[in-house]
Amino acid sequence: MTTPTKPNRRSFALIGAAFVLGLVMMAGLALLLTNIQQRKAETTEYPLRVVDIEPNELDPAVWGQNFPRQYDAFLRTQDTTISTPYGGSVLYSKLERYPAMVRLWAGYAFSKDHNEERGHFYTTIDQKNTQRVQIVNQPGACANCHAAEAPQLIAEMGWETFNHTPYNDLKDHLQVGSSCADCHDPETMALRLTRPALINALAAQGIDWTQASRQEMRTYVCAQCHVEYYFLGENKVLTFPWSQGYNIDSIAAHYDDYGFQDWTHAETGAPMIKIQHPEFELWNTGLHAQSGVSCADCHMPYVREGAVKISDHWLRSPLTNINQACQTCHKQDEALLAERITTIQDRTAQLLRLSEEAIIDAIDAIVAAQEAGATDEQLAEARQLHRQASLRWDFISSENSTGFHSPQEAARVLALSIDYARQAQLAAERLLSSQASAPASE
Repeated sequence: MTTPTKPNRRSFALIGAAFVLGLVMMAGLALLLTNIQQRKAETTEYPLRVVDIEPNELDPAVWGQNFPRQYDAFLRTQDTTISTPYGGSVLYSKLERYPAMVRLWAGYAFSKDHNEERGHFYTTIDQKNTQRVQIVNQPGACANCHAAEAPQLIAEMGWETFNHTPYNDLKDHLQVGSSCADCHDPETMALRLTRPALINALAAQGIDWTQASRQEMRTYVCAQCHVEYYFLGENKVLTFPWSQGYNIDSIAAHYDDYGFQDWTHAETGAPMIKIQHPEFELWNTGLHAQSGVSCADCHMPYVREGAVKISDHWLRSPLTNINQACQTCHKQDEALLAERITTIQDRTAQLLRLSEEAIIDAIDAIVAAQEAGATDEQLAEARQLHRQASLRWDFISSENSTGFHSPQEAARVLALSIDYARQAQLAAERLLSSQASAPASE
């Protein structure tokens, strides 16, 4: 029979070390489990509401009590120091930077006042301050996208009455600019549409926005305002010109079929269209749209704070936030991505300036033909070509990406603008030549 061996000091030391290690591991596991539970609690974000948000609550500060991360980010849209090569939040006169615009819009309020837009915080403030609402008695339809009160006023007044009521009669009721309520349901926080013009435009195309995916909604909420529009009929009903499609040729055809014009050009007498910020339409023709990338993916990219992933509500140019706005998908160096963006914008800007020069030459030629005695009937072709050139230039000029949302389409549109302008110039010069060679009447 073998006699058991007594444990020595070394064995006791090993046992003790194993015991201590076990305690450390158990403590570490306990801490890990506790951390996991805390992170799980964080991912619910706000399990207890600080306040109940009423259905008609418009003040972002009230919503911010439940959603402080989003509210803090939104407050940064007050920043007026951000400058990018062709945009940003610094207020400046575009008429001073691009003086050709004064003649391109001759006879229209934009030729008197047109500034770089600031952040979403200023949507009501800046509209009330623009000279355009003083020069022209604009309809209340203009408030649709510049005041959070619009949906409530529409419910009280009716859609058509709200639209045709003069803006200056409504402005005392307009106090809140962009609001959480514009895009979110106060009960569920789900994305929603609150502006009838987009709802009506989608319905006309057979689209039920209530069946849209969340990713689609991350574009639709922006398309409530970042679109081309016009005021239809005597009631000035806010309408989107999408009956034939989103691109500028389809929009031009819509306006031509309807016989619509915003104003008569003060120098040439042409029936003109003023295009307004068609970001949604140009984006629709681009690669990002075809790849399922939403507006919010780039302008409100997801950010992580602790275990919480939220959409950044500091809406701004991706150039100020390339790491989160671009590098999530594009793995290139940040400097290379910035260079690619500005290269596209530089080339678009060059085409914009060439378009402006061509249209000014057309205006000069038409004015000369008028002064030489050309009749309205004789000038009809040149004026129509002037209209087509101008609305295509304006489509890219007033779209706030300087071509980036769809570079090839932007280049195509501006090439057409230059072509139409040169055709208008030639048509007017032929008239001028024929007037000069015509025998003097006795």
